[in-house]
Amino acid sequence: MTPFWFIKMKITNDEKIIDINDGLRLIEKKDGLTFGTDAYLLSAYVRAHTRAVGVDLGSGTGVIPLLLLNKGKLARMHAIELQSDFAELICRNAELNGLTDRLTVHCADVRDVSAETVGGTADIAVSNPPYMKVTGKANESEYKNIARHEVAGGIGDFCAAAYRVLKHGGLFYTVWRPDRLSELVCALSAAKLEPKRMTFVHARSELAPCLVLCEAKKGAAPGMYVTPPLIMYTDGSNYTDTLTKIYETGEFDEPYKRP
Repeated sequence: MTPFWFIKMKITNDEKIIDINDGLRLIEKKDGLTFGTDAYLLSAYVRAHTRAVGVDLGSGTGVIPLLLLNKGKLARMHAIELQSDFAELICRNAELNGLTDRLTVHCADVRDVSAETVGGTADIAVSNPPYMKVTGKANESEYKNIARHEVAGGIGDFCAAAYRVLKHGGLFYTVWRPDRLSELVCALSAAKLEPKRMTFVHARSELAPCLVLCEAKKGAAPGMYVTPPLIMYTDGSNYTDTLTKIYETGEFDEPYKRP
């Protein structure tokens, strides 16, 4: 599978440039998925391994690799993206942010990806996968349909891909829906990835969780640390001190790290 290399910067009529966290700029498709809280929290959940090589499975605009590389959490990354328009877009986002020498883009299906795809086993794999089952009614945008629904692979496929690209002892990070948590745990188990750390994310303290963040390890023994919950808002719009600190530092604090 041939990587996309340097592509001359261009912006099309169906795109826009936005400023995001950490001084990064991001080109987005107007009818594609936009940068959101789940992607940022996932990038913040990844532990820093400054010499490590990572793989982002289903990279979209490439925002998670951009955040991880810009923060210096990883040394190099490979972005795997099925849609050729977005694979090319990731290249331009890397160029826009001066990260082309550290980010390699592969237009590939996660169901076909292996360590050979990225030139050897990786230390870290990360994925913000599609959360929704395929239904009879698709989104108006095909970009959004593929990004949101499991039309090109379900959580089992993403976990299996993580197993194939990771070295023994490598870590897999993902964000998922709490109402489908059993599917995630079963998929990780089937892929021989042991959940080691999990955090439930709540919009407010009185509400049920809206996201779950998970760190799993290839070839590890059973045993998982369930962290304190992350509460995002004190009311309808004000961040909690904990979430504010995560946005300021790009890191989760000590209570959210496995002992």
